[in-house]
Amino acid sequence: MTALLEPDRDCLFCPRLVTFRNENRAHEPSWHNSPVGSFGAADAEFLVVGLAPGLRGANRTARPFTGDAAGTLLYPTLQEFGWATGTYTEDGSDTLQLINCRITNAVRCVPPQNRPVGAEIRNCQQFLKSELANMQKLRVILALGTVAHNAILDALDIRRRSHPFKHAQFHELPEAPTLVDSYHCSRYNVNTGRLTEQMFHDVFGAVKSYFKN
Repeated sequence: MTALLEPDRDCLFCPRLVTFRNENRAHEPSWHNSPVGSFGAADAEFLVVGLAPGLRGANRTARPFTGDAAGTLLYPTLQEFGWATGTYTEDGSDTLQLINCRITNAVRCVPPQNRPVGAEIRNCQQFLKSELANMQKLRVILALGTVAHNAILDALDIRRRSHPFKHAQFHELPEAPTLVDSYHCSRYNVNTGRLTEQMFHDVFGAVKSYFKN
């Protein structure tokens, strides 16, 4: 196991994201406006991987899924199924703690329109790869959305076409943790009905049952 690789506060790998970061720092100097680190212990058995920090969410609060609509579904769900305890607030000044769970993103910096491009995902792959390598007890990875799903497979050097994304699908990977898919818990997916709260809970319930086996 090597030391965990993390992006610098002023990471320069992605020019478009650097420009957007500098604009946000000028407009909102009190916000985090830097790469967002993972949340939760590195010895956790369960890892949740999202897409990227939200502009007014993690980019503001410095904690994944904190301060945006996705977090208002994710964190109560984690609490309901025993992977989090304490209270959650959208500004992050709370008592929330994760239990045997860690959360990260495929891309660490906020992208314009919440849409990273392929080169940015590839540039950040080194950090996800390091994350996976350092989580020695990891048993299950939950991918929130297709981008996270593909980024995880790429980081593990596993062919995408062997394991296509499908909501609620469990993928038994060769010499790697089990990968589970869910539609991203974004406001758009929830508002359009692509992902309901029950659908999201069903995925977490299935993961909980998997841990009991």
